[in-house]
Formats: sequence, structure tokens, C-alpha cells
Amino acid sequence: MMRFLRWTAALAAGLLLAGCGGSSDGGGSRDEGKGTGSAPPSVSPSTTASAPAGLPASLTSQRLGWHRCEATGTSSPPGDAWRCATLKVPLDWSRPDGRTIGLALVRARATGGDRIGSLLFNFGGPGGSGVSTMPYFEASVSSLHKRYDLVSWDPRGVGASGGVRCRGDREIQAAESLDATPDTPAEEKAYLQDATDFGKGCRKAAGPLLAHVSTTDTARDMDLMRQVLGDDKLHYFGISYGTELGGVYAHLFPKRVGRLVLDAVVDPTADTVGHAENQARGFQRALDDYLKSTGQDPEQGSRKVADLLTRIDAEPLPTSSGRKLTQTLAVTGIILPLYSESLWPRLTDALTSAQRGDGSGLLALADEYNDRDASGRYGTTTHSQRVISCLDDEQRPTLAETKRRLAEFRRISPVFGDFLGWDTAGWCHDWPVPGQYETPEVSAPGAAPILLVGNTGDPATPYEGARRMADELGRGVGVELTWKGEGHGAYGNGSDCVDSTVDAYLLNGTVPKDGKVCS
Repeated sequence: MMRFLRWTAALAAGLLLAGCGGSSDGGGSRDEGKGTGSAPPSVSPSTTASAPAGLPASLTSQRLGWHRCEATGTSSPPGDAWRCATLKVPLDWSRPDGRTIGLALVRARATGGDRIGSLLFNFGGPGGSGVSTMPYFEASVSSLHKRYDLVSWDPRGVGASGGVRCRGDREIQAAESLDATPDTPAEEKAYLQDATDFGKGCRKAAGPLLAHVSTTDTARDMDLMRQVLGDDKLHYFGISYGTELGGVYAHLFPKRVGRLVLDAVVDPTADTVGHAENQARGFQRALDDYLKSTGQDPEQGSRKVADLLTRIDAEPLPTSSGRKLTQTLAVTGIILPLYSESLWPRLTDALTSAQRGDGSGLLALADEYNDRDASGRYGTTTHSQRVISCLDDEQRPTLAETKRRLAEFRRISPVFGDFLGWDTAGWCHDWPVPGQYETPEVSAPGAAPILLVGNTGDPATPYEGARRMADELGRGVGVELTWKGEGHGAYGNGSDCVDSTVDAYLLNGTVPKDGKVCS
């Protein structure tokens, strides 16, 4: 099973990055350096920061024990500028004085003068680790780092914040052999049984946390984070799923919105089926653009790719590793390079080899997407992605409903339609906890202007979502910026126009004209 709402930087680089080991609020060193070896004391929350209502002082007045970040696995710690800490938040926000859980944070203090405050980052997923990604991303936001403390975190259920692992490596690899576009009743039964088994594994691994990892829970965590960090307003940069999180935050706390940038914007009006249809259009559009770049007719090229997938479905391809390239893995391998135009040459090589009977190139791309290393160990990003989205999504399409929609999915995309159509039936099938909403509520009357950045070539979050988010946020709140580019996201992807517009907004509060286009 697959969902493709993720951000490419986290995919391509996440396994190479260091994470931060958490500590309890009262434990660990309280050093806070800037790469100089100095260790000034931890900064107390600002007395002007507005406190979330109804929370105990043990939460709102907690002091973060910032300390040097630890290595994770085979990764080295980030540089000396980075410090890690753990923030206590309620397990259940309806009982803020009850049991707490810890969220892993990472921060690098502003490098220049005239500091604005903290700038929080969420890199998407859902399920992406901010703790491991933030140090890598610093080079792309060095201009912002001069005036902001760069801050990110592992949301609840992710990474070092109680990251959920629903099954072992052998089970994950075995599931890759399942047909994600079932052709027979037996394959349909196996497909849905695997979904049931995955949900049971998540319930066993997560326990009570499984019912408290929603986007709304994380938005409330963000507001406590804002207050403990000492900021009166929330300044935030959300990418991909992080845009949905930012919209939900703005709805819950419109008066606490500072400068919010939402890049690669999720369509908040789309339900589970609508989101899958959007992605089918987006990835087909990106594939068409890729095919044009190689001199192929998009319709003929797509038919050629679809025929290849049909052949792989009947007979998986051999690879140099000894593993077989299944149809599901082949689609995943095609998906990954569509996230970034810089990866298109790898897609060309992989497809050429697959047409000749060698699946090694597509398998390598699929393994990168699935966070699988050379020793056969898998990351947990896709596990966290599923537990969060299935708690959010109320809609549970049945097998019969899915079958009725498959023709429309195939019409939208001859390459990806079947997979994304079937995914609506399997992703949250027989999930242990009910979903919370059909679509997220993001209306934010009275909020400060929020900058929304849409990319016309975005495969995972098609650019139409930015306009729909602007409309849902409300008149005078959502401000749309369009980039005529390729890949998932816009900022830092080569457009001086986009980068300078976003920087002017975050650094100077300069709000561009709604509808501005960067070509």
C-alpha cells in the first residue's frame, strides 16, 4: 500500500542525517552554544508569550533542557550549532493535566542580530522527522537563519517522539510481494488482510498513543511549543503535509498566527478519494512533463510505461540484488524521481533497464522511497504516515465503492490511477480507531496574512490546492504565490523570484499581491 504525500528532501537525505536524542525536562545538560563551544544557560520562556488557556503551569512554564544532540544509528550528530531537547505535552489534549508524552526538538539559534523569534518547520509526510531533516535543510534557509532560531521537531508518533513501528523488516519485505492492484478475489482478500494485520500491529505497538496522533493534536502541541519557546506569535514554514498542519493551526489559533509560509499546499477541500484523484492527476502531469523532456509523446510514453507495469505484474523482473522487482515496487520507483526534476535522468536509466528486463534501477529508487537500507532494514516514516492519516481521515471506502471508481482513476492516469484508486480501499481498511474528519477545517477569520506557494508541476500536491487553501482560510488571510516549475515544493528549488518573495515576507513582513506568478 502506498501514499505519496511526502517531501523529497526528507526522502533523499533523511537516512543520512543525524537525529537528536531526547531527555526529560529536568535532565541532561543545559548548554546552548552557537558552534563556539560556549554554553550560556537555557533561556526561560518570555513573559510576554501568550499561554494556551487552561493548561497547568507544569506544561506552560517548563524549561527545556537543551543539550548536544546525539548520534542515531550509524549517523553522526549534527554540527555544534544544533541543540536538542524534549518538550512535555499532554497525551490527550482533552485532559491536559493527565499523562504526558515527550516530543523531541532540535534548534539552532539565530546567527545574526535583530532576532525575530523562532521559525518552526514541518517537512511533511505525515511522519517525516524534523529532528533529522532540519540540520540538513539549514543550507537552504541560511538567509532566514540570521534572524530566526531554526526549530523543528518529531511530531507525536514520529521518530524520537514515540515513533510507531507496526511490523518488522521481514514482514515489510514480504508485504512488498502483494499485488497492490488486485486482479483476482484471492489477491483482493490478501490485500485487505494485509491492511488489517498492519492496523493490528500499529495498535499493539502504539497502545493509547494510536488515538492521539492526529493533525489537530500536533497543532495544539505547536501552540504549547510556541509559548515555551517564548514567542507571542507562531512563525512557521510548512511543506507538503506541513501545509495542512499549518492550516489547522491557523483555524484553532487565528490570533496567534505570525508569519506562516505553506509550500506545496495540500487541498483542504479534498476527502480521501478526492486526495487520491488529485495525486493521480499530479503524478500523471509530472510524468507527462518528464516524457516531453525526453522527446516522447506523453500519451504514447505513458502507454509504454503502463504496458511495462502490466508485464511486471505478470512476471516480476530480476535484479542484481537477487530480489524481484514487483509491480508495486516498480510504481514506487517511478514515483520517487518525479518529486524532483534533478532525478529525472535516473528515471530514464531505470526505465531503460527495466524495458530490457533488469529491474535493479527501479528497485533502488523504490528502496530509497521506502527507507530501506542495504542491509534490509526499513525506516518507520511510512508507519507514522499511516497512523496519523488514518486517525485524521474519517472516510473508509469499501471494496465495492473502490471498484466502481477504478474506471475514473484509470481515465485520470493510465499509469498511477489503478494504484491510487486501490489505495483508497486498503490504506485505512479495518483501522483500529475511527477517523476524525472528512476534510480538515482551516478557516481562520482574523488571522494575519498567510503566504501559500503553489508549483504548477508539483506531482504530490497539485498546484490547484494553493488556491483552494486560500479560499478556505478566508478573505484577506490566504495569499497565493505561483511558481511555474517542476518537482514537489518551490522554495529553494531554483527560483530567485520565489525565494526572494518568501524571504521578504518572513524577514520584513512584506506580503506580496495575491496571485503573484513566478515563471
